[in-house]
Amino acid sequence: MEKLLRDAQQLFGLSLSPRQMAQLAVYERELLEWNDKFNLTAIRDVSSIRAKHFLDSFSCTLAWKEQTPRRLIDVGTGAGFPGIVLKLLYPGMKLTLVESVGKKANFCAHMVQTLELENVEILSARAEDVGQNPAHREKYDWAVARAVAAMPVLVEYLLPLVRLGGGMLAQKGESGPAETQSAEKALKLLGGRMRQLVKVELPGVADERYLVVVDKSAATPPAYPRKAGIPAKKPL
Repeated sequence: MEKLLRDAQQLFGLSLSPRQMAQLAVYERELLEWNDKFNLTAIRDVSSIRAKHFLDSFSCTLAWKEQTPRRLIDVGTGAGFPGIVLKLLYPGMKLTLVESVGKKANFCAHMVQTLELENVEILSARAEDVGQNPAHREKYDWAVARAVAAMPVLVEYLLPLVRLGGGMLAQKGESGPAETQSAEKALKLLGGRMRQLVKVELPGVADERYLVVVDKSAATPPAYPRKAGIPAKKPL
């Protein structure tokens, strides 16, 4: 855990408190235990969990720097990445986790309870349905997703959830730059404007990683997102 503490400071300027380190240790332990029974994530060893889950989640902070989100939604959160890790960094933040796979949503609920986190809502629902729900539509400072769908599809999942002036963040692998170009039409249609592509390097991880950062500059037309399943079948 000492290496994680150093890496968080060196890579992202984050000073983790003893309480945050203890919470991450609990998260790691529970993830390893549940993974044996439920196959939540393909990442199964401690060093990979720290680099590819914890540090990778921390990298999101490069998108907003000092302007930390007050309200964030993580779509397709899986076992809680990056959402729950970001909640540990910002305890006062309101967090919504969207996860349609029951066992993963259950694990997230278990972690929220175990870590005694407040102001976390877990929706076992499809992103398209959440985006048309008035309680969530255009309500968030940031909508984030990691490895959920190709960019043109992801834009339709995330942008309807972001308030005007807020941001959308997609965590992507080596295809990030090419995918971003393919999403230009979707961005324009749904009120997004590309801000930057941030390359992320994690210790011991050879794969290329990128943050695709998009500003919400106009309201999303009411017809979007389309009904569940259509964005993936017929990307914009």
